[in-house]
Amino acid sequence: MTELSAPHPGAAPTPNPSTPLADSLTEGVIEFGLHTFGDVTQDAAGTRVLDHPEVLRNLVSEGVLADQVGVDVIGIGEHHRPDYSVSAPDVVLAAIGAQTERIKLISAVTVLSSDDPVRVYQRFATLDGITSGRAEVSLGRGSFIESFPLFGYDLNDYEVLFEEKLELFDHVRREEPVTWSGTTRGALERQSIFPTTAHEDGVPTWVAVGGSPESAIRAARYGMGLELAIIGGAPQRFAPFADLYRKQIEANGFAPRRVAVHSHGFVANTDEEAMERYYPYWHNAISTLGRERGWPAPSPEQFAQEVRHGALHLGGPETVARKIANTVKSLGATRFGMKYGNGRLPHEYMMESIELYGTRVKPLVLDMLSES
Repeated sequence: MTELSAPHPGAAPTPNPSTPLADSLTEGVIEFGLHTFGDVTQDAAGTRVLDHPEVLRNLVSEGVLADQVGVDVIGIGEHHRPDYSVSAPDVVLAAIGAQTERIKLISAVTVLSSDDPVRVYQRFATLDGITSGRAEVSLGRGSFIESFPLFGYDLNDYEVLFEEKLELFDHVRREEPVTWSGTTRGALERQSIFPTTAHEDGVPTWVAVGGSPESAIRAARYGMGLELAIIGGAPQRFAPFADLYRKQIEANGFAPRRVAVHSHGFVANTDEEAMERYYPYWHNAISTLGRERGWPAPSPEQFAQEVRHGALHLGGPETVARKIANTVKSLGATRFGMKYGNGRLPHEYMMESIELYGTRVKPLVLDMLSES
């Protein structure tokens, strides 16, 4: 096996079209995903807030249902806050994987900056082996900072932590002896990493980005898949980042990679029912986050704007399908991941949304795209 050593600081890695693709689907095939952060929910009657263990068990049942109704991918996010139940996505994904046979299992996302790249790879390679090759990993900085002090990292090192750890992960995922050195962890000298996988090119890897040119260029530099996290505003405004990524992939000498979308959404039987069910929980979640970050209180008008013209893919099956079709077409995406929970939205509502997404929305989107 070939030794891998760290590139000179500031230099792009040597292009290699055989390094890992995000996955190997034929161009033009669309995958439908569901993402969740394991938000702490309340019961449908609104009388009780569920504890973390119950939320985790519900989350596993949501993943199993997603597989049963034909959803292609389930993504589990990582947080270290009281309002979320998941701090170890790979463990939850393993529980879902043990009860399913087909659905792909991906993090949404793994906060690489405050983790160890070697251990991240080992955990997802283990998950991949247990589930017969269904594991993927999406790497990001995360939208919260709690993990940094929790694991002993200085926020002043925010940029260098992600840069160096992504570089090291790129070496590790090739499943060859690694020689690497940096400032954020101990050096490696011809170190082999186990377990290895049955994939020719290692665990499929994506980089989750919030929409900056630098992030798109970084993902392309390593030949990793691009996952656009679109949580507000019109999805179409991210098209330049997807185009930049594709140009950089080509410039770096890689074969074409795929673009995925992560965005919020919710499905009910009608548009009116979806808005009525979702709005109170959306308002509470945005208000809570706004108090932490200094945002103004959300309004019904803001909610309506996000539903009609923004990133919230919400409504009855036809409305949601039409919006998803428009999003994937405008970005050239071949995977759409809908973050289906929001704040304390009850498990029962989410289960109905999952069933409608798999049985109604997915076929409608495929029909709409085939006609365009």
